[in-house]
Amino acid sequence: MAVFISSQEKEDLASIASYASLDTLAGKTILVTGSTGLIGSALIKGMVLYGKTHARPITIIGLARNEKKVKEVFGSFLDFAYLSFVYQDIHFPLSLAVPVDYIVHAASVTSSSFFISHPVETIETTVLGSLNVLEFAREQKVSSLVYLSSMEVYGRVGESEERTTEDTLGSLDILNVRSSYSESKRMAECMCRSYYEEHGVPVKIARLAQTFGPGIGAQDNRVFAQFAKSALTGQDIVLHTTGLSVGNYCYLPDTIKGIITLLVKGASGEAYTIVNEDTSMTIADMASLVAEKVSKNSIKVVYDVPPKGINLGYAPDTKLRLSAKKMNGLGWHAEVNLEQAYQRLITGLREAAEFQKERI
Repeated sequence: MAVFISSQEKEDLASIASYASLDTLAGKTILVTGSTGLIGSALIKGMVLYGKTHARPITIIGLARNEKKVKEVFGSFLDFAYLSFVYQDIHFPLSLAVPVDYIVHAASVTSSSFFISHPVETIETTVLGSLNVLEFAREQKVSSLVYLSSMEVYGRVGESEERTTEDTLGSLDILNVRSSYSESKRMAECMCRSYYEEHGVPVKIARLAQTFGPGIGAQDNRVFAQFAKSALTGQDIVLHTTGLSVGNYCYLPDTIKGIITLLVKGASGEAYTIVNEDTSMTIADMASLVAEKVSKNSIKVVYDVPPKGINLGYAPDTKLRLSAKKMNGLGWHAEVNLEQAYQRLITGLREAAEFQKERI
């Protein structure tokens, strides 16, 4: 099956494939859960490209639920002899016929509206899924496991000029069903540390800032995706909040390289924040950046804030400004700033839209 890949996405995947730390994985076997998601699929595609240019390829096993979606996401990448998939739900114990050396646990719910409409399922996916992966890692005696957590574990922190480091956590409202995501991520992190302390599982925790780049789904409705689509279509950006919450972001290839860095260099039992510090800004400021710099003032920002009591699924306002110091200490540094990330994302979306028109 032919799968469309934009020129920008090809460039990004080539950048991942050339990342030197992948050499550590050469000749080894890696399991990637959440294999059809944005991060899992980009990691797998980058490793496939690495394998095509190296004598000792990485054997890759993707965990997925839907074979049809795997074909839609990977297309001709499936022709690579060292790539295979196991189909099962992450809620059940894992069982593979071959030994595994490394694991990246990327399976996760990512939709804010789902957190609210299906909080029980959100918790089950995070907690049960992570428990199954950790137990499998213990049984396999893997060399390294990276668990993909979220910056949402930080909760609401006090406003400060100082950046928030991994040892600082704010408050969470445990009776807000949206906290089903952030609280379950906290629990999963505690499980990771517990499996390290009690069973010696070499797990590293990656607290991801919001990650985006070419390859996001057409139906992605997160704030950054809405802004990019507005820029692409020439429509004004409409904010349904005051936009005072501070966002933290990282471009997809930078995030993937951070995950690989953690896999081969991170300290077991530790948490690391993967973020581009230059991207920390309010939602309102990001909207203005897209309208003024990315769109060259061809669109504007419009505020349409609903009355109090109407819940659209957005996280509570936070002034969180994350620190990348701990990741930088491993030799990783984010390279693509927010304006560049938007330009590249929009290029990918534009090419994808043109491809769809040609097919009609």
